[in-house]
Amino acid sequence: METIQVKDKKFAVSLPAEEIRRRVAEVAAQIDRDMAGKRPLLLVVLNGAFMFAADLMRGITEPCEVCFVRLSSYTGTASSGHVREVLGLTEDIEGRSVVIVEDIVDSGLTMKSLVESLAARHPAEIRIASLLVKPGNLKADLDIPYRCFDIPNDFIVGYGLDYDGFGRNLSDIYTVVE
Repeated sequence: METIQVKDKKFAVSLPAEEIRRRVAEVAAQIDRDMAGKRPLLLVVLNGAFMFAADLMRGITEPCEVCFVRLSSYTGTASSGHVREVLGLTEDIEGRSVVIVEDIVDSGLTMKSLVESLAARHPAEIRIASLLVKPGNLKADLDIPYRCFDIPNDFIVGYGLDYDGFGRNLSDIYTVVE
């Protein structure tokens, strides 16, 4: 098994770039069908989702818009599971179809809080697109119609996901082997 080193950890490929590209294209086609005529707003959660969002948008042929947001949900180094603030959302989403684009849904608590926060702005609908979902770790009941891959509860890096700021640039997704 070929491994790479990112900082002090070794990682092995778990999702090759070609498999990621194929699945992202399938999800983009599904969004195209579901959002036909709705001019959706893709709400991209930074930083991790930027690569997924770029590839997803290239596959969507329906007219759509994109905006980028950051979430403030951390207390120290741990997620509180509650979104205190959606930073960067200046668009009026009332009556709009919103697709949240996320890199990974782990416990789902932050995503649930984000959906509740956005719902207060009265969009027509909110749907979730996530590159990765950890179903074995979910603590919130979420409908994620646009999911690319379900993965185990492992630490991963690549394709926008980082380890302490490094590894986002990798085309494949890697799982820690140490």
